[in-house]
Amino acid sequence: MDILAQVLDRIRLGGTLLFHFELGHPWNLALPARPYALFHYLNRGSATLELDQGRELHMTAGDFVVVTRGEPHVIYSDRRTKPLPIPDLDRLPGRLGVVRHGGNAQPLSTMICGNFTVERPSRGSVLELLPPLLLLKPTEDGGWLEAILQRMVSESALARPGQGVALSRLTEVLFVEVLRSWIKSLDSGEGGWLGAMADPHIGPALQLIHERPDQPWTLGDLGQRVGLGRSAFSARFTNLVGQSMYRYLIARRMSEAAFLLETSDEGIARIATRVGYETPAAFSKLFHRHHGLSPGRYRAARRSDGGRRQGDVLEAEVAD
Repeated sequence: MDILAQVLDRIRLGGTLLFHFELGHPWNLALPARPYALFHYLNRGSATLELDQGRELHMTAGDFVVVTRGEPHVIYSDRRTKPLPIPDLDRLPGRLGVVRHGGNAQPLSTMICGNFTVERPSRGSVLELLPPLLLLKPTEDGGWLEAILQRMVSESALARPGQGVALSRLTEVLFVEVLRSWIKSLDSGEGGWLGAMADPHIGPALQLIHERPDQPWTLGDLGQRVGLGRSAFSARFTNLVGQSMYRYLIARRMSEAAFLLETSDEGIARIATRVGYETPAAFSKLFHRHHGLSPGRYRAARRSDGGRRQGDVLEAEVAD
């Protein structure tokens, strides 16, 4: 099992290219808080990105930045310039093609901006593991980034049938590549379970938990399977993943249960068994504690079509 592929597929990644800017010095762009991650790729020139809390990041050509929590921020070549507010990126005229802004002086900067969205956000999701501000510097094998982004630019230049789907798929590929590059740059103990996947002992343990979340795993069982004693395995798991094995196992079970509730018509009792609980009551109590809703009400609220079918409502009332 490819753990990362499974997680990314189940949270339904999406997104799109929002703008392709040509910016003449001096320029200043102000972006409000958004309910999704925003990315900026500076393929020419230099700029400074500043978050509300005063954190600054100086960008040079080839830098790729992700504001993972959608915090308000400004990007500028000269902070003394009055910012151009962008109150709603999705509705600003000029979404297609190049948007020109700023003065007439050199240097000329070009920047590509877009967003990453998650249709099924969940506690402990991959986005929560990323730092608030993620910077990828250009590398020798970084041609993939330029290639994907330029393809997105050409796709967005003219309105064509299927454009929205094409841009969304390209953004998914872009996010996966960004995630791979970030994981590669991590030091030991960084990145939670994403970073721990590469560990020769904890990586296989994570694999076992994801493949069989229904199993009554213990520290001794998993430690023996990956070649470590109970105490050594427990300490290593907590150090690399950032939480104990038991907390991770519960979170994994609750994530799997949420996915099954959203995508299948299986009964609560059957789902409880599939994620390792002998009784629906024990499962429902823990699920409510983790997600804030009973399994039945969660299913009714999170159906992908947004509808509340009569059977869902009835099941919610019975389960509660």
